[in-house]
Amino acid sequence: MHSIYDFIITPKKSRYNNTKTIGDKELILNTEIFNHQYVSREAIVKYIPLVTKTKIKVGDTVIVHHNVFRRWHNVKGIEKNSRSYIDENTYAVRDDQIFAYKRNKKWQATQGYCFVKPIESIDAFDIEKERPNIGVMYYTDKNLPDIKNGDLVGFIPKVEYEFVIEGQRLYRMLTQFITIKYEYQGDEKEYNPSWA
Repeated sequence: MHSIYDFIITPKKSRYNNTKTIGDKELILNTEIFNHQYVSREAIVKYIPLVTKTKIKVGDTVIVHHNVFRRWHNVKGIEKNSRSYIDENTYAVRDDQIFAYKRNKKWQATQGYCFVKPIESIDAFDIEKERPNIGVMYYTDKNLPDIKNGDLVGFIPKVEYEFVIEGQRLYRMLTQFITIKYEYQGDEKEYNPSWA
């Protein structure tokens, strides 16, 4: 099943990521179908598009937009699937719905996107746990030639889009939102909440 413009993918485990195993018991964290935080965002590529040039290959694990696997209710209360839905294990997505791919146990951001890890606030009087608009580059875009993974970067306000990848809470953002590369001062500490 090839597509001209779309990637054909399947959820890595299931459509929703709303359970947690504790000991030998499984705990259901959420039963709502519309909450985007519990929608799975990892998929496996089954087919690549016929006419789109891409570095992504068949078999790669990819991070996709939360609406790909999500179910929702229309105005009449009828449960619907996303535009991407073909069947329960098959979805068609465009390249702008894929943000990163994993090959040989290494994640790489797709062109136009990057992932930044927040850092802890150093202000003892600040109620926020993390410093605003600054973080550590985790998965960089090749279009940022002077910024590498591990660099301290600044970004414009209100562009953080939260993902949890392999237990790390990261912000996905457009490459153009990275504004500056900072020098480390020695007081920076990555922030990863216990729930991630």
